[in-house]
Amino acid sequence: MPGYLYPSFPFRRPPELDGKQPAYAVAIVGGGPVGLTLALDLAERGQSCVVLQAASTVSEGSRAICWSKRSLEILDRFGVAEPMLRRGFTWNGGRVYHGAEEIYRFTLPREPDEKFPAFVNLQQYLTEEMLLAAVAERAQWIDLRWQSRVDGLRLEPGGAVLHVATPEGGYDLPARFVVACDGARSTVRALMAVPFEGRVFEDHFLIADVEVSPDLPSSERRFWFLPEFHPGETALLHRQGDGLWRVDFQLGWDGVDAQAEKAPERALPRIRAMLGRQDVRLHWASVYTFQARRIAQLRHGPVFFAGDAAHQVSPFGARGGNSGIQDADNLGWKLALVLSGHAPDALLDSYHAERSTAADENIRITSRTTDFMTAKTAMRARLRTAVLGLAKRHGFARALVNSGRLSTATVYRDSPLNGDDQGFAGGPPPGAPCANLPASANPSDGYLLDGLGTDIQCDLLYFNAESANPAALAKLAAIQAAEQPLSITCVGQPLGNHWFQADPTGRIARAFAARPDSVYLLRPDQHVAARWRTLDTERVIAGIRRALGHDLRRADGRTA
Repeated sequence: MPGYLYPSFPFRRPPELDGKQPAYAVAIVGGGPVGLTLALDLAERGQSCVVLQAASTVSEGSRAICWSKRSLEILDRFGVAEPMLRRGFTWNGGRVYHGAEEIYRFTLPREPDEKFPAFVNLQQYLTEEMLLAAVAERAQWIDLRWQSRVDGLRLEPGGAVLHVATPEGGYDLPARFVVACDGARSTVRALMAVPFEGRVFEDHFLIADVEVSPDLPSSERRFWFLPEFHPGETALLHRQGDGLWRVDFQLGWDGVDAQAEKAPERALPRIRAMLGRQDVRLHWASVYTFQARRIAQLRHGPVFFAGDAAHQVSPFGARGGNSGIQDADNLGWKLALVLSGHAPDALLDSYHAERSTAADENIRITSRTTDFMTAKTAMRARLRTAVLGLAKRHGFARALVNSGRLSTATVYRDSPLNGDDQGFAGGPPPGAPCANLPASANPSDGYLLDGLGTDIQCDLLYFNAESANPAALAKLAAIQAAEQPLSITCVGQPLGNHWFQADPTGRIARAFAARPDSVYLLRPDQHVAARWRTLDTERVIAGIRRALGHDLRRADGRTA
């Protein structure tokens, strides 16, 4: 199998170098998965941006490979999820070993008619390639500039000014908002002297992309504690797209020479011992350490931080890249609403409130994983040995074995944007993402989320059981007259000229724990903002205002 042929993207001379000064509402620094997702989200909501990428190609090596169902739902808005599924490897289970002995197997639950699997494995460079194809289709909204390195930043009234270095000279680029998506070694973060707070784990890991011949018979995720082929440490094996495998080896902390460990003469013997194959081709290898830390504030005036530029976690659990995609998903609609004049600037403060909480949760979960995996003290090592021994015989102990708590969609339980939660015994609560159910008994007819979360409006789901319901029709008309950005969908029975979603089996109503006259208000990012048992005009209008940040306190203490 030939190795991946990295594309080379040319530098295009920008108008600023010829004395012109276009106005940009949003400048995104970094053209990886997070920056490209944000650019696409803004474009879908009618906002243009410029993306500044220092490199001339996509990321080297597989890097982030494990993309969650929620990330696929987000990327599906841009037509990227289906190509990822076709090129990547979908998996739904794995095995955990202690030494050579299998402790247990696990299966990730999935409803038979769900649109997306729990995870798909696809190398980051391939994910970026697919995102770039979507960006090219939206070139009128997204100005992507390769070989454009930010090396200066100053804050000014009304925004910020970036200085951009290019092969043909430097220029100033003013923007109302700047979003730093430029990774763990963020230039923007360094220019603003924004420090990280948290832990650096004292361990090294070797990761590699390999091709095996003959191929391995099983495609499950496999994790080993103290394997015979790598004594005293841990190891992980995962299948990726294009027939490659990803291997991870814990190396320890003291005396590790990173350059030597990733060299083929050192890496290949480890990999051959793991796989039981001699014919192994090494495509890429890297040695890394990892952190569990974030910056204190994700917003600094007109500058926002997202992805690894804002927070860093261990890779076990696939919470890094997926968290960055959710950062972009959270920020995009808020920027679009503020820029279009439909929401106050205070709405942007909720980005920190919601995503810092998500970062803290990911840091807490991945830190526990790392402490269990690496067992750096004698007490932790004894505890791990005891848990692994029990897990071979007792199901309850398997829940204590921590080889990575896998990424899930964030629920913004304490969001300042959340409104009423009126007497529901089930269904997605305020702050949770909306369930993505089939729009009919035939999945080819599409899914519920296909028509939600577009443009800049909130979505109102009204569960209607009557084809003639003049009282509800009048209330919905009054809600629309409030002139908030809103789209109304009636579920169950059509009503007036509102969008209609059939529910012949009642599955959608059951998933939302809804009964006739129930109401769900969804934010533009498909998260629930509020829900009511009965349609109440004043409560719904107040809920929309709250979801769009009109009730938030500004920095000066006044209501937005």
